[in-house]
Amino acid sequence: MSQTLTSSRAVTLALMLILLAAAVMAAVMIGPLSLPFGETLRALWGMIADPGGAQGADAVVSAVRVPRVLVAVLVGAGLGVAGAAMQGVFRNPLAEPGITGVSAGAATVAVLLIVTGSGSHILPLGAFLGALGAVAIVQAVGIVSGSTSSLLLVGIALNAFLGAIISATVANAEDAEDARSAMFWLNGNLTGRTMQDVGMSLAPLLIGVAIVLLCSRDLNLLSLGEATAATSGMNVGRTKHIILAGAALATGAGVAITGVISFVGLVVPHVVRLIWGSDHRFLLPASALIGAIFLLVADTAARMLFNPIVLQTGTVTAIIGAPFLLCLVLAQARRQS
Repeated sequence: MSQTLTSSRAVTLALMLILLAAAVMAAVMIGPLSLPFGETLRALWGMIADPGGAQGADAVVSAVRVPRVLVAVLVGAGLGVAGAAMQGVFRNPLAEPGITGVSAGAATVAVLLIVTGSGSHILPLGAFLGALGAVAIVQAVGIVSGSTSSLLLVGIALNAFLGAIISATVANAEDAEDARSAMFWLNGNLTGRTMQDVGMSLAPLLIGVAIVLLCSRDLNLLSLGEATAATSGMNVGRTKHIILAGAALATGAGVAITGVISFVGLVVPHVVRLIWGSDHRFLLPASALIGAIFLLVADTAARMLFNPIVLQTGTVTAIIGAPFLLCLVLAQARRQS
């Protein structure tokens, strides 16, 4: 029975991977200038065989669509895994990647840089450092207090404090266009992403995701309660800090590139858990794949839904994610009644 279940879940993950590949291909093909399948494949091969030599439609694929698609896949996967990790550590299905202040830390530095006109070239790096700084504060307090619940409380307090700084900074911006740019960044968007952005986010995202994936069995033990986990020989406090650090690293790298993308880290792991259960050995990779698909589909919808008007990707994730999550929760409540 266990082997059958494992085989079944392996097949499910393989199907998710195929669906992700199909979504990637569709996202590269679709746009104001739609390309047929064969021409898209030729353009993708040209990127590999002759980097930098693309012209015309091939240049649209290599310079515009592929970087945007890769960022969507990386950030969606990172947020999905980070959300599942947060929900596992805090044993709360409503926990999400920004709960420890990582998104607020990134947003604060980014808004300050935008409003002061310090230059867009250092924006991703500044946002990433802001995210790490916020997490470092929360982690330090958690280590000193020795309580996981304090991490949650400090994260909530830090989010409120940094949110006030962001609001005051935007409200007092001397240039209305800078204020508009800051609000645009706060809503999350993938427009104008480049291969440089992909390269900048790749290493920290992969490291953060890998740390969490390696702790899948620990998350299963934590789901049984801290006392049970401790009796199995786990150093509960240290393990939680490692998992949260990995989740924060993945989240910070993603937010630094795209801005604040809401609902992916909340909805995706919650949906996976409702449908397939809470075994983190399956939940984490499934959340990564579904998160990548979800953000990729949302970004494609943002580009094409009201073409030539382009919506912000974070707006679309909220529009899709909120009703979908509500429907699933109501369906589950109906089945249990």
